[in-house]
Amino acid sequence: MTVSREAPPRRSMSMRDPLTVETLAKGVAELRKRDPHLAAVIERFGTPPLWDRPQGFPTLVQIILEQQISLSAGRAAYLRLERLAGEVTPERIAALDESALRRAGQTKQKSHYIHELALAIVEGRFDPDRLAELEDEQARAALVALVGIGPWTADIYLLMALGRADVWPGGDLALVAAMREVKRMRALPNPDRVARITRAWSPWRAVAARVLWHHYLSTPRSRPRISGAQPSSRRTPARSRRPDPKGPLPAARSTKPSRPTAAAASSRSGARTPRGGRRRG
Repeated sequence: MTVSREAPPRRSMSMRDPLTVETLAKGVAELRKRDPHLAAVIERFGTPPLWDRPQGFPTLVQIILEQQISLSAGRAAYLRLERLAGEVTPERIAALDESALRRAGQTKQKSHYIHELALAIVEGRFDPDRLAELEDEQARAALVALVGIGPWTADIYLLMALGRADVWPGGDLALVAAMREVKRMRALPNPDRVARITRAWSPWRAVAARVLWHHYLSTPRSRPRISGAQPSSRRTPARSRRPDPKGPLPAARSTKPSRPTAAAASSRSGARTPRGGRRRG
């Protein structure tokens, strides 16, 4: 008797599974079929980099430091903090007082945010490792409940550190500017219009964000770039723009696009990293 050997069924991708180079390419291919404007960007610039960042406390700290300042300033602030603490861990930061953080060049507000985040972890009130086990909305809620972390920072962390495929960082100014250019709109789209457009990209909205960041960063600009989340790799201090703790800044305040921040440490691909649009938190 002949026994047929059938290949095991492929496991469908869970929305909690982090994006990989392979699944990024799958999402790009799907978006290319659905949206001719994104297809034109992909045709011109190719598949965007993965732009991922490491999970954990250091990346959250980087994203907080990147709020409301330039990419280079955020990186410099992180390096000063690293010199002060020796290593950016919850235990070392919690052991410092906020005045020591301020003497290291951190603002009063961000010193408080970072110190409170470290204490929340050390005291067992927050466990960043558990975020990977949660659905998107649960993980976002857990992050936004923390002092100094708002929707933009939470979304950038989900998109870059957790690698979630269907997260859209609302309020990211670089993404809004790129959407206007790619879709050939007369004016920047308002949040409702952005939401309508991005719904059509689900469940690959985080991939669409990378395509638009790729367009934004690859297109010559005479003016300073609007901050936009720039991806970055796992071991480099995140480069990102000002995230606004509890919401996006008005488009009029846009400045250079950054590389995916919050969330974004240096990306494994080595490509330019997009920063997240300016929001606090």
